[in-house]
Amino acid sequence: MTPKSVKSTRKNTEPKAKLSRERVLQKALEIADQEGIQALTMRRLAQELEVEAMSLYYHFANKDRLLDGMIDRVFAEIELPPAGEWRSRIRTRAYSTRAALVRHRWALGLMESRTSPGPATLRHHDAVLECFRKNGFSVAAAAHAYSLLDSYVYGFVLQQINLPFNTFEEAGPAAESIMAEVAAGEYPYLVEMASEHIFKPGYDYAEEFGIGLEIVLDGLERLRKAN
Repeated sequence: MTPKSVKSTRKNTEPKAKLSRERVLQKALEIADQEGIQALTMRRLAQELEVEAMSLYYHFANKDRLLDGMIDRVFAEIELPPAGEWRSRIRTRAYSTRAALVRHRWALGLMESRTSPGPATLRHHDAVLECFRKNGFSVAAAAHAYSLLDSYVYGFVLQQINLPFNTFEEAGPAAESIMAEVAAGEYPYLVEMASEHIFKPGYDYAEEFGIGLEIVLDGLERLRKAN
């Protein structure tokens, strides 16, 4: 037997990693992160894992249950509100949520759509509500606060990931093209915003997140005091 055939035989006889729920979820996340959720099918997932498609159904009854598990993994990545006063805790959670959604862009439209949420999802929601309730928010105010906060975070991420550029350095030719299409006399305030703010060196759209978040938190503080 030649060295080449020995190498080939060893490769073919190497034991495959045991198929597990976590291994399936990890590969599904990789596909969705790299190619988008539309690229994820049970057949494609099975091919990537080098298993028969039917073996996936031992761990997930259907694709919806797989998506439930994937979203639960995303929620598990979000830092729960740490100890401390409510404002700093919610701020930490907001930044962590944004970071997770930027990593997993496909998840944005699915975060609140699951009808069978997993334990990490439920634990996350309960921890956020606990933070509000134990710091003077009524039940209704906690609901209002949570809705407003997530609307801001999700909306910001949606805009951020769809912008043609986020920083001045990334703008390059796009900035010149946009400015060339805009007549200063016809759209003076748009030109002013672009030339004096957005297209200046050092500009980073991501920094707008913190500014807007503080405005939201100011509003939530007024809501809390009004209870």
